[in-house]
Amino acid sequence: MSDDPETARATFEYFSNEYAQALQAYAAIENQASTLLLMGYTDELRQFIDQFLIMATRARDSAVEKGEQNFAEWFGELVDKAAKLKDAAPKL
Repeated sequence: MSDDPETARATFEYFSNEYAQALQAYAAIENQASTLLLMGYTDELRQFIDQFLIMATRARDSAVEKGEQNFAEWFGELVDKAAKLKDAAPKL
């Protein structure tokens, strides 16, 4: 984390926004998972989850690089949840 207050504030705002978007994206996937499965869109669900995993993993890794341990942990939790959701989706 930077000693410069402006940089620290900008970094915090960036990760706050990224995390809010990640939470919304995960909630949307989770809320639509059963509908997609019922409609037979298993591959699409898995693709959505894969895209989410890529985004959340990049954000987690970036947070680690920037010394933002709380954000790294929170993104890591979302990555774990999404991976479990993907594992639960049937493979066709």
